Amino acid sequence: MSPSFEPLKNDLLLRTARGEKVERAPKWVMRQAGRYLPEYHKAKGNRDFFACCRDPEVASTLTLQPIERYEGLIDAAIIFSDILVIPQAMGMLVEMVDKKGPHFPNPLKSPTDGQYQEIMDRKVDVKEELDYVYKAITLTRQKLKGRVPLLGFCGAPWTLMSYMVEGGGSKLFIQAKTWIYKYPEESKALLLKISQLCVEYLALQVLAGAQMIQVFDSWASELSPSTFKVFSLPYLRYIAANLPRRLEELGHKPVPMTIFAKGAWYALDDLCESGYDVVGLDWLQDPAAAVKIAKGRVVLQGNADPGILYGDRAAISQTVKEMVHGFGGGKKGWIANLGHGITPFVDPEQLKFYFEEIHRLTSSA
Repeated sequence: MSPSFEPLKNDLLLRTARGEKVERAPKWVMRQAGRYLPEYHKAKGNRDFFACCRDPEVASTLTLQPIERYEGLIDAAIIFSDILVIPQAMGMLVEMVDKKGPHFPNPLKSPTDGQYQEIMDRKVDVKEELDYVYKAITLTRQKLKGRVPLLGFCGAPWTLMSYMVEGGGSKLFIQAKTWIYKYPEESKALLLKISQLCVEYLALQVLAGAQMIQVFDSWASELSPSTFKVFSLPYLRYIAANLPRRLEELGHKPVPMTIFAKGAWYALDDLCESGYDVVGLDWLQDPAAAVKIAKGRVVLQGNADPGILYGDRAAISQTVKEMVHGFGGGKKGWIANLGHGITPFVDPEQLKFYFEEIHRLTSSA
């Protein structure tokens, strides 16, 4: 039985994502709930990062912190979780190392290392393995009381595979490149398996209460235009095509879908045809140029440099003005966001001013 929730009071984001004309640009930011907030550190306490993800009460508390701090200025909540829960569900150990980030003690070394075949053969039950995410989503929806929509998300297949073979973040991506250029067929098989799990995982997030989803291809920038078309785009399309079908099988209507492929500026035209309702842009793309490429096929999301929040208020205002102008004024076809997640040590008051400027400049006639 599906959980019951209070009616949505602010559906600005969902209307925009569906291509409707709106009264002002909706806004939220990536890494909205996180370490830039003092209340985050208080609620997290001494818990490990993944322990916070696995505790629905803690995850929902962290998700709601920016909604409460910036009341009336944020138009969406995004569930506090991590893209690497999929590799964890696939049986890989992932640790969050302080000041270093995610670490896989035993990454996939080659298709013959034994672990690869084990992972390919394993029947992964994402319903059971990631039950804590769905519980956190349902609890958060209930606590939101319809204030704003709740977003779910997953990592894109190429990005997840990169982590699984590199063992963590990387500057050179030696292992990921070795896999796609040396073992292309085995790479494609792994990417397809990840894609299938992403579809089921996202569908179950929607059943639990997520009203929109986003796919994060954080390492798209590491692929050339031609390799992106082989090792990322087909799997992004797979998710976009199969998630609505899976939701219908489960008796649920499709929800708006966003793709954010960081650094894949060269693929914007392809992404506009990939089946998603919204295409997120990083700060390396010019808003007006992106609008010309998109030609109204999708809603665009983005895309201020997160580093602007370290600047003074005049710089923030100027950036917002350029965005509002470039994206056409904010009444249609644009979800205001940063071009990536909030970076450490940002003053929360600077983010508040960023939101206020978007609100001011897109609310005016």
